Amino acid sequence: MDFDLTKEQEMIRKEVRKFAQSEIAPVAGDLDETESFSVELTRKMGEIGLFGMFVPETYDGQEMDYLSYIIAVEEIARIDGSQAATIAAGNSLGIGPIHYFGTEEQKRKYLPPLCRGEGTWGFGLTEPTAGSDAGGSQTAATKDGSHWVLNGSKIFITNAASDMAMGVTVQAVTGSRADGKPEYTCFLVERGMRGFKSVPMKKKMMWRSSDTAELYFDDVRIPKENVLGRQGDGFHQMLKTLDGGRLSIAAMGLGGAQGAYELALKYARKREQFGQPISKFQAVAFKLADCAVEIECARNLLYKACWLRDRRRAFEMTASMAKLYCSEVMGRVVDHAVQIHGGYGLMKEYEVERFYRDQKLLTIGEGTSEVQRIVISRYIGC
Repeated sequence: MDFDLTKEQEMIRKEVRKFAQSEIAPVAGDLDETESFSVELTRKMGEIGLFGMFVPETYDGQEMDYLSYIIAVEEIARIDGSQAATIAAGNSLGIGPIHYFGTEEQKRKYLPPLCRGEGTWGFGLTEPTAGSDAGGSQTAATKDGSHWVLNGSKIFITNAASDMAMGVTVQAVTGSRADGKPEYTCFLVERGMRGFKSVPMKKKMMWRSSDTAELYFDDVRIPKENVLGRQGDGFHQMLKTLDGGRLSIAAMGLGGAQGAYELALKYARKREQFGQPISKFQAVAFKLADCAVEIECARNLLYKACWLRDRRRAFEMTASMAKLYCSEVMGRVVDHAVQIHGGYGLMKEYEVERFYRDQKLLTIGEGTSEVQRIVISRYIGC
């Protein structure tokens, strides 16, 4: 077994870490405080190749392996969850469905600008009454000649309301299957289509500088050329997209845990009580030791899932395990990190406070921890 990263993967880690520390770290706190999505920063991330990392060069992608992409997300999350969310959603949920299921014409139309970071694309699955129950979607589309007419709404959609948002992939009910269950089809809905409205969501506890939207569809006429793949494949497409997306959420948990751990370790070495650094007290040292162990376990599990995926082997169960474990590890690490900071950990001037808030969505988004346990239990035969 070889646990070493390739030279290319090590270079990606080094360069993305350098970018995150020099470009993101100085502004992350202010962007969080003002709830501002940064077009400038997003374009810079596009310029260094953080969008379309696993997409072929034919469509202006970077044509890298999935682990390289996950390492990049990890390094961004080590500094700021909001920017990591922009990259993770932009790749796994925005670019991914078009890359994997789109027609050649759709790929050539949408992928190049998205891979260059010139625009973003949303993933319209969640609805006000359909979260964990993705099959409970009420948004529907009916056929009308050479068009489909879309009506409904979506909520909590990343990368769908800023000035950079080009459109969104939307799952909608398009009829009934032979077994009587709803038929789902995905549509590529472009910004500017009449009847399509995106509204930014504010007053969030976490990811305050990422772009989160509510979407409304009022008799939106969509040409048949904008059906993603084939009619009736929507639910399958969404589930396959989430399998890959879980790895990026896991990477955010891993990177966030690493960042919070490093902040706590630095603080513990500097902060003195009773005549010595608090890192010398077992109560603190053992917390940090537990963090180091869990982060190492999380990294090995996530990287194994990526290894399986890159070798086209079954990775879905391991992806659910990685998503569940990495997101919950970050919860335990940030809790220790705030405790080590004491009262200062509750103040916005200390970065660990932002990490504490940002963690919570990881156990909710792209399948809650409870849903991951359901998925895993089915894989193991329960």
